[in-house]
Amino acid sequence: MARRRTPRMEVTPTILLKAYASGIFPMAESADDPSIFWVDPTERGILPLDGFHLSRSLAKAIRRKQFELRYDSAFTAVVDGCAEPAPGRQQTWINADIRELYLSLHRLGHAHSVETWKNGHLVGGLYGVSLGGAFFGESMFSRETDASKVALAFLIERLRRGGYILLDTQFITSHLERFGAVEVPRARYHELLNEALATEASFQPLGGDASPEALLQAFSQTS
Repeated sequence: MARRRTPRMEVTPTILLKAYASGIFPMAESADDPSIFWVDPTERGILPLDGFHLSRSLAKAIRRKQFELRYDSAFTAVVDGCAEPAPGRQQTWINADIRELYLSLHRLGHAHSVETWKNGHLVGGLYGVSLGGAFFGESMFSRETDASKVALAFLIERLRRGGYILLDTQFITSHLERFGAVEVPRARYHELLNEALATEASFQPLGGDASPEALLQAFSQTS
């Protein structure tokens, strides 16, 4: 995995978007690390939008309607939730500069969140960067069982309806593999990325938000 460090405060939202369009993304060693390094994996994780695996347990969780789904209503809180310590992850790659960069992209309409709420409280969600027909998933968090998984399912449905053709997960984890994520070589990723960047898509698809029933019906037609 190639890395290249950049001095503090050098990166701007414009530079960050150009980096994503070039196939690289930023990280920090920890929340207290003032520097940023660029990551260019030799094997890139993607989640094919037509290959999402909806497990029976996740379908049941969606059918129970235990969460309220919202989009872009608490972007900052989602980023902060993703930076929280969690089991198996005591350190975060989101430092102060990276946090502010994503908040800036959100204000510019290039970063979005999918949120799960319960009894008026944010209990999970995810966020990522949108560019053309590509969505770069950055991070997710969960404070209740299935909260982030439900958010991911609704993200997939929204991207499909919005005309996206690439969901970049950056890396592969066993968690993402269960949903159908795969690794592709860097050269193949760039082919997919270039095609996606030339594609028009919208994170606000026609027809508004999908209901749990509509989401399950959509996945049943492509499974």
